[in-house]
Amino acid sequence: MNGWIILDKPVGLGSTQAVGAVKRVCREAGLGKVKVGHGGTLDPLASGVLPIALGEATKLCGRMLDASKVYDFTVKFGTETDGLDAEGAVVATSDVRPTLAEIEAVLPRFTGPIEQVPPAYSAIKIDGQRAYDRARAGEEVEMKARSVTVYSLRHAGLDPASIAAPEEWTPDQVRGDERGEGLDEITLTAHVSKGTYIRSLARDIAHAVGTVGHVTMLRRTKAGPFDLEQAISLDKLNAFGQGAAQSEIFLPLEAGLVDIPALNLSPEAAGALRQGRVWTGGSTDDGLYWGRDSEMRPVALIEALAGTLKVVRGFNL
Repeated sequence: MNGWIILDKPVGLGSTQAVGAVKRVCREAGLGKVKVGHGGTLDPLASGVLPIALGEATKLCGRMLDASKVYDFTVKFGTETDGLDAEGAVVATSDVRPTLAEIEAVLPRFTGPIEQVPPAYSAIKIDGQRAYDRARAGEEVEMKARSVTVYSLRHAGLDPASIAAPEEWTPDQVRGDERGEGLDEITLTAHVSKGTYIRSLARDIAHAVGTVGHVTMLRRTKAGPFDLEQAISLDKLNAFGQGAAQSEIFLPLEAGLVDIPALNLSPEAAGALRQGRVWTGGSTDDGLYWGRDSEMRPVALIEALAGTLKVVRGFNL
């Protein structure tokens, strides 16, 4: 079992619990002990794409943690909570409700490289302790701003080319639409770098339009190369433990490498790289590749530099 299970994680299930569920199902399917890890924490209150690596694919979890992510999220205006989500205690209220035009006008401020202050209820460590542990203990937690990148931010369901055209808005896409009425909530789509907190983004957007807000829905639709089309439900995962075909839930290791060029290796080069040796004499352009042998099996993540191939991460397949 060297590959991926892409889980459409339901609300209420933590990432660690999801990993535990995969381990349990593998045991039920008679696979014995399998090394399992996940490619990016997803809060229990969030749903969506959670890449879970098995066997040799766990060597790619670090890459997956560094990958960009895409989220749909709903901001409810008028109340801000201490956790910036629906479970938190209310800490601020406002009667102001922004129009769609006002929201669209501020979104460019939050696109590109930005600074954001993470929520106090986050897994960031402060003096060796998780911020959320300190916050739950009643401590005043001071979070430092961090640099992140928002590659795109738009109103969910609208084509980016039509965002600025009110005549394209429809009542089923947003309440209040062209009438200029204030919105109680709006759903946005954000493509973000690692380390970006959507709850903080929602808070800051609300502040920018003169009100307060918190996240009521958060769904990850893409993580690195994986999206919802490849994701399976928890029920389908459980069915694997009861005898469902492996092909229905399992993706090969190389599915996590589709964003990197493949490099076909000679038997001699594959043998050397499997032993961790540097291979010289190639004519490949400099850069990162994944090497495969004559049987199309992944051999290693490889860095090509000045005619040499060096192993970044080897796969024992």
